[in-house]
Amino acid sequence: MKNGHWMTAKDVLRIQAFKYPDKVGAKDLYKAFTFKQWNERACRLANALADLGLKKGDRFAVLAYNCVEWMDFYGAAAKGGFLCVPLMFRLAGPEMEYIINHCEAKVFIVQSGVDPADGKEFPWIEQVNGMKKNLKTVEHYINFAVDSPSYDGFINYEQMLAKASPAEPDVEVTPDDIWVIMYTGGTTGLPKGVMKSHANLFSQYFIMIYDHEFNFDDTILLVMPCCHVNSLFYSFVVTWVGGTVMCYNMVSFNPENLIKTFSDHGVTFTSLVPTHYIMMLALPDDVKAKYNLNAIKKLLCSSAPARRDTKQGILKMFPNSRLFEAYGSTEAGCVTILKPEEQMKKLGSIGREAIGTDILQIYDEDGNLITEPNKIGEIYSRSPMIFEAYWKDPERTEAAMKGQYFSAGDMGYRDEEGYYYLVDRKANMIISGGENVFPSEVENCVGGHPDVKDVAVIGIPHEKWGEQVTAVVVLHEGKKMEPKDVTEWCKGKIAGFKVPKNVYIIPDEEMPRSGAGKILHRILRERYGKWGDNQ
Repeated sequence: MKNGHWMTAKDVLRIQAFKYPDKVGAKDLYKAFTFKQWNERACRLANALADLGLKKGDRFAVLAYNCVEWMDFYGAAAKGGFLCVPLMFRLAGPEMEYIINHCEAKVFIVQSGVDPADGKEFPWIEQVNGMKKNLKTVEHYINFAVDSPSYDGFINYEQMLAKASPAEPDVEVTPDDIWVIMYTGGTTGLPKGVMKSHANLFSQYFIMIYDHEFNFDDTILLVMPCCHVNSLFYSFVVTWVGGTVMCYNMVSFNPENLIKTFSDHGVTFTSLVPTHYIMMLALPDDVKAKYNLNAIKKLLCSSAPARRDTKQGILKMFPNSRLFEAYGSTEAGCVTILKPEEQMKKLGSIGREAIGTDILQIYDEDGNLITEPNKIGEIYSRSPMIFEAYWKDPERTEAAMKGQYFSAGDMGYRDEEGYYYLVDRKANMIISGGENVFPSEVENCVGGHPDVKDVAVIGIPHEKWGEQVTAVVVLHEGKKMEPKDVTEWCKGKIAGFKVPKNVYIIPDEEMPRSGAGKILHRILRERYGKWGDNQ
């Protein structure tokens, strides 16, 4: 090993435990651990997993809602040189089984017991028991909970930690070692296991520390699922500078509870999607007035560009905050940043290249590099944040790369000033009558109606046109619209072939979303896209 290299999370936790032993490093609504406690718990878990037979490079899977124990899991993976494999809790049993078998996990850690928020039992012990016969590589099952119950066939987490050594594991972990495997879906095919090394994530953290000016006094609230890459991006980032990471335990999104949490815990930063902000802004003024939101200094909006009125509302609601937008992916990390001073001037833009990212390359359908502005093509990025490979999938790894440049399949363009605009996912593009329709263009148009809370645009099969543009719309509470009102609103604002031919107005709870809050277009296509439905 060379003499000098960047520290990994294995070392950073140990260092912060020495420098700031009594400062809270990680917490949730029910528990708080100082850096000294957090470091010791990570060491105990790593040593306990080693006692169960795990060696450097082995994988363990985790199924849990947001809670502070996630920081144990990621910390232990770093300490022992293991690979943590988070499972999205909204997956069905067969989907979980595929991931666990594919990554060959030897240990499965499962949340159990009762949710302190509502007194309801977490559902996974019974579900996992039903899966066991299909999990070919799992040798040990571990359960954890706030009330720490024990179950047949499961090792009790807290009891296991109490018996394990608190000493630093004698395992060499380098920046090039893999830390996590994040499984990501896409619109077709089986999930892909994205391998992220310590170096990939370390570079992400330091870019964020610079761009967002994170420091010792920051408290970051992880609202997005801790099994999602967004939370991994914004968890340990503040750990490097001695700040506090807080996991938001709520199973379902409650806008008032969220702003109460901001107020009660002095939260300075969080990352949300536009839907979350819209729900907070929709709270009555007298409810919002009950809470002190002055501690919030920075906010991130990701996954989709926010509308002007949404941005203005955010800045009014959080008077001391600066607003950032970012574009990236699990594989590529943070690709572009739209900074606070650019928000209104470059509305709809995803910003310019993040620090450490090379100039983005945009290719047309024939594979030719686009150099002129305002021409749509597929976006490729290159940076130290890019993943190492897809787990056991060299073909898909190769297909996603052009040399050192990666593409998530997103379509966009660069304007004359070098700012980028995301048009759509390549896979979501609608082809109607030979014309390409990018759903985000139509969504921005429909979403401009003051009564529309949220919208998703999909293509459904049509015998004549190939696909027909279809809008699925959620209205603000108390508002009423007819499908024809949506169509009339769009006429004249976008080309005729882009105007929705079908409109479905549905309750908010029927809009399918990922754990990160993104609308699942694939589910909507399955729901509405059967041949003959709309001919």
